[in-house]
Formats: sequence, structure tokens, C-alpha cells
Amino acid sequence: MAVDDDLLKQYKGRIPEPLLKTFREYADEVGLSKANQKKAIEKIEGRYLNSKIHPGEAIGIVTAESFGEPGTQMTLRTFHFAGVAEANVTLGLPRLIEIFDARKDISTPIMEIYLKKQPKDEKELEKLIALIKEIKFSEVLAEITINIAKMIIEVKLNRKRMKDLEIRDDPLLKALRTTLKTVDILDKDDLLIMKPKVKELTLPGLYAIKERIKEVHVKGIEGIKQVLPVKRNEELILISSGTNLKKVIEIEEVDASKTTSNDIFEIAKVLGIEAARNGIVREVSKVLHDQGLEIDDRHIMFVSDLMTTTGTVKGVTRSGITGEKESVLARASFETPIVHLINASMVGEIDKLNSVVENVLINQPIPLGTGLPGLVTKMKGEKEDEQ
Repeated sequence: MAVDDDLLKQYKGRIPEPLLKTFREYADEVGLSKANQKKAIEKIEGRYLNSKIHPGEAIGIVTAESFGEPGTQMTLRTFHFAGVAEANVTLGLPRLIEIFDARKDISTPIMEIYLKKQPKDEKELEKLIALIKEIKFSEVLAEITINIAKMIIEVKLNRKRMKDLEIRDDPLLKALRTTLKTVDILDKDDLLIMKPKVKELTLPGLYAIKERIKEVHVKGIEGIKQVLPVKRNEELILISSGTNLKKVIEIEEVDASKTTSNDIFEIAKVLGIEAARNGIVREVSKVLHDQGLEIDDRHIMFVSDLMTTTGTVKGVTRSGITGEKESVLARASFETPIVHLINASMVGEIDKLNSVVENVLINQPIPLGTGLPGLVTKMKGEKEDEQ
């Protein structure tokens, strides 16, 4: 049965548009009768009204308590992928602090890379991993030695490894010459001879150049140190140690709509602030779920909205959202009170005492709950006195 448009018009403005759209799709799919449509939409309105926050509700305090209490039960641990030295995942309280502090350098950057099509065999999977994983020159070396008499570096290539990784000589030499501009590179038979252009070269200097040569990036995506295939719900996904979201989603075989990174700043830079906000919600939810803790999603969404409302990602720190509070006393109550009070005094800043913290500090009723409205009334005795 078709959806009753007159019924939807009655509830327009009373129920948010996304809920009405979902209701329309569901009613069409299951073929609800007009009577059942009315019952269903009444229930939706009831659930929606019950979910709304009452005026004067102390949502900040409730959210803080909702995170604070379970946070005391969280463990300090790191998950390690067996057999892969670089693949560690920071979990529990350290990861939660990392997210809420909005740290740019996270301890274990990781990506979950989804594929458009599942690889047919192991060989196809290896080729795909080779496209993503950063391959350094050290991985295609058979031997690298220093010739002290001639003060040169001699490199023998591992041809079998180069064939497996589909690395040809020309791109390899180009990568070396682009990175090592102070080194002359000569390709002699199956040997690369590298002579530094420095006039007064010492042995420690030559050794330092040798180490630099091993670190030259020759193929793959920079920053992706390791790639591990993992089966999840009958689907093969790639877990990478290190992130480079922009470059990874450009690969044709990668499903850009599902691929994610745990680096919030990288998400904001590549996909925008709304994606970063969703990233915070997803990462916090994942940490709590792994710890077996239940926190209402609205608390997580509230904090993530607060962290991204200015259009950039800001941490819950004195240099982030706390430092931007309008109230001088609220800023001073968090950290470095003397600095905030002196700076405010120098410019003649006014505190209107509109929030909770500043009113608590000066022993006034807080503007929440019964402290929110101001009531004026005349008592019966007062009226008789006036008469």
C-alpha cells in the first residue's frame, strides 16, 4: 500500500526529515496499511520526543561522568598482530586519551583498506600488497659493501626479489638519483657503484650515506610500513601499519567509500571535517566496545561535535576547546589559573557568569535544572500588608 502523504504532511516539522524519509522507505517496503502507518508514526514521534534533552539538563556533566566512570575500568594495553613486528594497535585508556587530546602524532597509525573485488589467488593478493606497502631499497639488496680503498659503495641487487615485486631497473635508478643528489651512481653489469660527490669524505660520512641509501623509497606508498591481510565476515580486508589515506584511496582496486584511517587529522585533511567528526565517533565507540563498556552514543556524538564545531579538530585541552571558553573563571579552573586571570585583567575582560563552573567558583546557584529559570512571586502576607 502507498504511503499516506497527508499523514506525512501532518508530522512535517514535528519529526525530523531523515526520520520521515526512513519511515516512507520502510512503509513502502513492507506495505503498511494506513491504520498501521498512523500507529507507527505516532510511536516514532513518541520515541523522538522522549529522546530529546530537557531544557536545563546538565548534559556536559552527565557526558563527563559517562566517560569518567567507565574510564577507571579501562586497561592500559596494546594489541599485537602475531608474526608482524610493526603491527601494533594502541587500545584502552591510552587510545581514548589520544583521541580526546587530538594528538597529531598517534602512537600506532593504522588503516583498514577495503577492496572492490576479492583477490582470486595469493599471487594477486601479493601484487596488490606490493602496490600499497612502502618498499625501501634495502628490500631489493643482495649485498651492500663499502670499498675503503676507493671510498665508494658497491651494491649488488637481488634480481629475484625485484622480479617478485615487479621493480624494473630504470624506475629504481631514477628513485635513487632523485633522492641521492650528492651521489654519483654508475650501473656496471649487475653492480651499482655509488661515489659521493663530497671532496673531503670521511669513513663515518661514507657509512652515513650507506644507511641513507638503504632507506630510499623505491615503490609503494610512503608511510605504509606493513600490510596484513585479515578475513572479516567472509571478506578479505588489508590492515596497514602506517597511514596515507590520500594515496591509498587513489588505487583503482581499493574501495574508497569504506576504507578508513585511525588518524583523525588525516581524515579531516583528505575528506573534510564532517568525516573527521564521524571518525572520532567510530574510534571512540571501537575503543569502548573492545573494553566491553557501554556508553550512550549521544555522549560520544556530543563530545565529537564539540571537538569539530569550529571547522578544525580541537582537543579537550587548555589549548583546544577549554582554552576557547567565553568565561575567564571557567578557563582558569582548568589549568594555569594565574595566567588566565592576569591576561583577563590586563584587557579588562568581563565574565557574565552564564555557565556552571564560574557560578560554582563564586558560590552562586548554577543555571541548570531548577537554577535555570528566575521566578518572581508575591506572597499572600505581602498583599495584606500592602492593603
